[in-house]
Amino acid sequence: MADLVLRAARIADDIDPVDIVVTGGHITDIGPAQAVSGITEIDCAGRVVIPGLVESHLHVDKALLDRERPNPDGTLAGAIAVTGELKRGFTAESVRARARQVLDLAITNGTTVIRAHPDVDPIVGLLGVEVLLELRAEYRDLLDLQIVAFPQEGILKAPGTLDLLREALRRGADVVGGCCYNEADLADCHRHIELVFELAAEFGVPIDIHADFADDAADPRFALADRVAEVTERTGMSGRVTLGHMTSLSGRPPAERRATMARLAAAGVAVVPLPATDMHLGGRADPIAVRRGIAPVRELWEAGVLTAVSSNNVRNAFTPYGNADLLDIGLFLAQTAHLSGEADMARLLAMVTEVPARIVGIGDRYGLRVGAAADLVVLSTHRVADALLDRPDRCYVLKRGRVVARTTRTRELLRPTISPVHPDSGVLSHA
Repeated sequence: MADLVLRAARIADDIDPVDIVVTGGHITDIGPAQAVSGITEIDCAGRVVIPGLVESHLHVDKALLDRERPNPDGTLAGAIAVTGELKRGFTAESVRARARQVLDLAITNGTTVIRAHPDVDPIVGLLGVEVLLELRAEYRDLLDLQIVAFPQEGILKAPGTLDLLREALRRGADVVGGCCYNEADLADCHRHIELVFELAAEFGVPIDIHADFADDAADPRFALADRVAEVTERTGMSGRVTLGHMTSLSGRPPAERRATMARLAAAGVAVVPLPATDMHLGGRADPIAVRRGIAPVRELWEAGVLTAVSSNNVRNAFTPYGNADLLDIGLFLAQTAHLSGEADMARLLAMVTEVPARIVGIGDRYGLRVGAAADLVVLSTHRVADALLDRPDRCYVLKRGRVVARTTRTRELLRPTISPVHPDSGVLSHA
C-alpha cells in the first residue's frame, strides 16, 4: 500500500488526468488509474498538480518592515537607508516573528523551497543568519530553507563584513551572497566580486549576487554582469552563480546587451528578475516615459540564460506589498514584461518551479517524475495553461508526500430566480 495517491491529477493539458503514487516521501508511479491504494487518497478531480514552488530569492529577515517605517522617496538608496536604520533595532524575537509570518504565507501559497538572503553586516551582525538557522530546523518538515550570507551594505564599504561573511559560512550558511554595486567605486566593486568568489572557493558553496540594479548602465557599477561571467569561467564556477535583479540590462543598447547575455549563457550564470521590487524602485527620476525596470526576460530566454523569477521582498521599503505568492509574481512578470500566450505561460510556470529548482541545486530530485521528492501543489484550476491566469487556490500543498497546507473555499454565483410573465399584467416576477 502506498502512503498517498493523488487521483485524477491534471499534469499536462494534452493528456488525460493521471494518478500520482507516493511512497516514502517520493513519487513512485505516475499513470492512468493506478490499481494501488493509499493510506491517504486525494481526489484531484481533474485539477492541476504542479511541483512545489521554489522561491530562489527572498528576504525574510527584512519582511513586513513597511508598517514600522516606509521608504521616504521610493528609491533604492532610500530603501537601503531606511532599512539600515531599522536594522539597528532588530532583535532575535522581532526577526523570528516576521520571518515566520512570511514563511507561513509562502507555504500556504505552495512554496516548498526558499533561498533566503539575510543581511550580514556590522549593523546587524549575524542576527539574521542565526535566526534563520533556527528556523531552518524548525521548518524542516514544512519546507527546505537555504541561507545566503548577504552583504547588503557592501564589503569594502562596511569594514568587518568580510569576517562576518566567513563566520556565517562556518556556522552553516549555504550560499555566499554579494551586492557588488554597493561599493564606493568601480575598483571596489571588482574587488567585491573577487572576494565573494574567494569565499565560495574556501567553503565550497554557490554564489548569489545582487547585480546591475539600476535604470541604466551609465554608472559602471551597474554594468558588472560581464565581469561576473568572466570570473565565473576563470574560477570554474559554471552552474553555481546566480545574479539577482539585472535591471540595467534593459537600459543598454541591444547589441551590447545581447553580447552580455551570450557571455552569461556561456559561463553558466543564472539570472533572477525580481519584478515586484524592480518595478517599484525603478524609473523614479523619469519625468516622462517611466522605464519598466525589469530584466529583458524574453531576450534572456532566447540567449539561453537560465532565468527564474522570485518575490525578493514582502511589505518593506524595497517592496511595500506582496504575499509571498510566486504564482502572483509570475503573473505580474507576464503583465509587465510583454509576455502572453500559452507558450509564454508555460515558460513562466517553469520560472517558479523547474528552473529555480536547478538554480538552487535540487534539480536532480525535483519535479513531476518517478523518483522525485513528492513536493507537490494541487491547484483549483483544471488547465495547466491557466495556472497563473486563474490565480487558483492552493487546495493542497505537499512536502515529501505529507499535506502541510490546504485551502478550502466555496464560491457561489447567486442568480435571481425569474418567474414567467404573468398572463394578465405582462410583467416579469422576481422570486
